[in-house]
Amino acid sequence: MSTLPLIGEAERRRRLVRRHHLTASGPDATSVARDLVALHSSDPLSPHLSLRGRIDGFERDHLAAALVEDRSLWRLHAMRRTLFVVTIEDATTMRSAVVGDIAAAERRRLEAWVAEATGRRRVRAWLTKVRDATLTALAGQAPARTDSLSERVPELATPLTVGSGRWSRTAPLGSRLLPLLAMEGAIVRAGPAGSWRSSRYSWALAREWFDVREPPSPEEGRARLVERYVARFGPVTFEDLRWWTGLGVRPLRAAIDASAPERVALDDGQEGLVATGDLEPTPEPATTVVALLPGLDPTPMGWKGRGWYLGGLSDALFDRNGNVGPTVWVDGRIVGGWAQRADGRVAHRLLVDVGAEATARVAEEAALLEGWLGEERITPRFRTPLERELAA
Repeated sequence: MSTLPLIGEAERRRRLVRRHHLTASGPDATSVARDLVALHSSDPLSPHLSLRGRIDGFERDHLAAALVEDRSLWRLHAMRRTLFVVTIEDATTMRSAVVGDIAAAERRRLEAWVAEATGRRRVRAWLTKVRDATLTALAGQAPARTDSLSERVPELATPLTVGSGRWSRTAPLGSRLLPLLAMEGAIVRAGPAGSWRSSRYSWALAREWFDVREPPSPEEGRARLVERYVARFGPVTFEDLRWWTGLGVRPLRAAIDASAPERVALDDGQEGLVATGDLEPTPEPATTVVALLPGLDPTPMGWKGRGWYLGGLSDALFDRNGNVGPTVWVDGRIVGGWAQRADGRVAHRLLVDVGAEATARVAEEAALLEGWLGEERITPRFRTPLERELAA
């Protein structure tokens, strides 16, 4: 029988509600990004809707202000090669912890595509020349879109065949080189090249856009990343950590040892990790807590083991690749999903009986979200069975 302190599912859900701001207690976009460690941004809708669900009075331009005006947030590829919005401090950690290895793999893949497309033998030297020309074109200039940079650096328009088999397609070099240069820390996404729903970005030199800090060593970066995740999502299991960070077993174990979390017992008999001393019980919320979160929100995507907040609802709310769709939450657990219809209505369905009071609160929150969206029409990039059904 375990002698470790027990943290049960009810306490885990109370922690989730409080620490992930499901009571709309977040003060601003940068603070919420810090508290959630990373806001998913593979779908450009996600960070806006994630913040809207956690900050009272949040408007779409508030995120743009943090990214472009205050420059307190950084949009970059990090864990599992996913695009995130994170604070400058966490970006520095992630660059050393995981981004370096991801960038190296991406560069090898790009070099192979360029060699096949151009027949060049000295691909690395040629890519270095294109890189230098791109950085020169950005130096001292306003942020530039990919098409504008391709006019200044024609090599960026070089066609490549990317992917393989049924997934292969033709794409210009710039669509691959510019994200790689961002992974390597040379350039940054300065802002969307269009509306808040756009996934195309303008580019700027990192050293001109941010006060770029020297990243820690990879070992220190991985330990910091584990420490940040455990503090905001704990208790977490080793499998949660391995999935969320994308790290291999050996470097992950070393990072856990270096960050020295505390072990606890979970209801299902597994061992969990929390920050040292993080054992105090979380107070019950004063009222029922209801939240409508978007697809790819960092909370439902934050754990590999999801039974304690998801129950048996995975098939309806996740796609085949493990991407979550829009979800309805009551008191720290997922109870249904939502979608926007073509007429602008936000439709929802509860898959769990939550009682009359909570059901009414969910309907109120759906109406508020509908009003917030106004004339905007949104469709998640990764669609799920219930979202498709509700949107029809």
